Amino acid sequence: MSQAPVYDIRIADLHGKPLDLEQFRGTVTLVVNVASRCGLTPQYAALEQLHERYADRGFSVLGVPCNQFGGQEPGTSDEIAEFCSATYGVTFPMTEKVAVNGADRHPLYVTLTDHPDADGHTGDIRWNFEKFLVGPDGTVRARFAPQTAPDAPEVITAIESALPS
Repeated sequence: MSQAPVYDIRIADLHGKPLDLEQFRGTVTLVVNVASRCGLTPQYAALEQLHERYADRGFSVLGVPCNQFGGQEPGTSDEIAEFCSATYGVTFPMTEKVAVNGADRHPLYVTLTDHPDADGHTGDIRWNFEKFLVGPDGTVRARFAPQTAPDAPEVITAIESALPS
């Protein structure tokens, strides 16, 4: 699938400072729209474990807070940061809260949502914790449904096969 890399897209970090996606060039990144008050929120623990497990091999999780699904991410940036750190020990980078669907969809998600998951789903994000694996070249390698656990065999296999040698 031919698409532009994500590195040129502008986005801010959780505290409103520019987050240079160029820092992820040459690494594998799992981009996940996250929420603090969702039934899938415990996935934060597995996401942090993945981040720690593969960080030294050129891997990062990138959390993207979103409040479009049942109002499950209503907090301020400081509240989100505190919740993630205190509850799940999150150390991976987090972006500003953005829209992942609709007319105000962030350009990052305009790029990501063109990629199909294993069942052929493209387009709108279905719920919190939908996952996109971005390869070292900045293109989407895989898409996983929200209910797919971050440490599911298919996610681990996709990460390991995309990691730089």
